[in-house]
Amino acid sequence: MTLALDAPTVSRPTLTIDAGAVTGNVATIRGYTRGEIMAVVKADGFGHGMVDVARAAIAGGATRFGVTSLDEAFVLRDAGFTQPVLSWLNPVDADFAAAQARDVEIAVPSRAHLDAVAGRAPGARIHLQLDTGLARDGASPAEWPALCAAARRAEQRGLVTVVGVMGHLPCAAQPGHPANEWGRRRFAWGVRVARAAGLRPVDRHLAATAATVSDPASHHTMSRIGAGLVGIDESQTVRLRLALRLVAPLVTVRTVGPGTPVGYGHTWATPRATRLGLVAVGYADGLPRSAHGRAEVLVSGVRRPVVGQISMDMIVVDLGPDPAACPADVGTLVTIFGWGEEGEPTVADWARWAGTSEHEIVIRLGRRLRRVVVNCATEVPA
Repeated sequence: MTLALDAPTVSRPTLTIDAGAVTGNVATIRGYTRGEIMAVVKADGFGHGMVDVARAAIAGGATRFGVTSLDEAFVLRDAGFTQPVLSWLNPVDADFAAAQARDVEIAVPSRAHLDAVAGRAPGARIHLQLDTGLARDGASPAEWPALCAAARRAEQRGLVTVVGVMGHLPCAAQPGHPANEWGRRRFAWGVRVARAAGLRPVDRHLAATAATVSDPASHHTMSRIGAGLVGIDESQTVRLRLALRLVAPLVTVRTVGPGTPVGYGHTWATPRATRLGLVAVGYADGLPRSAHGRAEVLVSGVRRPVVGQISMDMIVVDLGPDPAACPADVGTLVTIFGWGEEGEPTVADWARWAGTSEHEIVIRLGRRLRRVVVNCATEVPA
């Protein structure tokens, strides 16, 4: 698929979000599970725009949403979404009363959270959160039985309704890792303890994207799909469609002689006479500085290296000495990353060059980039 973005229509750095890719990705992932799909649209929809991603995910078959903060949940409500929304990672003094008033379900990882919700938002629907192997969010196994017992007492008093139990696998991006089996066993134990306490959670969710497509044993009534919405599967099990393309025009093109140092610190100098192109995108827009010396972009169908340091507002591209091999002039479009179907780098390439995850690349993208939402495809190419 070729996206029609050319020099006459792109006068500044432009980030294109393919909502159709999100819809298609959800439809693809649905084929791997019988449970519901919770679209996790935290961090502004993984940098793609929360409301646009949420709308596209519902079109693909997602039935509810997951976010971290209550503020994110309220954005969805303000946008008119009526589907169930679950918010986790809230401080004890969060405005749980507002969450209850706006029909937002709340994750409860501790007794302190349970008491806060029961005291300030009577009648709230909650998901008890168990630590299944990451030693971060969720109650520890030592705390879990007491939390379940307290939740049952609060439920009997009409203060909360326990609708769910949730956990998270530590190494789902590595199918077959023994920590995942351990996490599955702990979650199954946690559900048994909850039921023994008299709770009847109808929603039980452990798997995120990687586990949903690679580990059927981790499936329960629902899967939480976040990175998979935008085409990222760290387990590399399923082919999803990337939903982002970043292009920018060349601002200047100059010819320089051999030995010309480029950028801050003069960390690179031209080994020969060449042409240098300036692109007005830098680390303020989300490009990782740590990718310098490895990053490439696509110019006139040819991969060309980014040279010198990646600056706050710009990068320099070595266009090579031969205009016939790489035609380029002021206004020529440079593809910084895209779907990967025309030889251009992808988000995964940038993550590899920077020594980080694809998640970090997409959520860092700056708000000064012009954003365009399109609907190019609703199915992943064969």
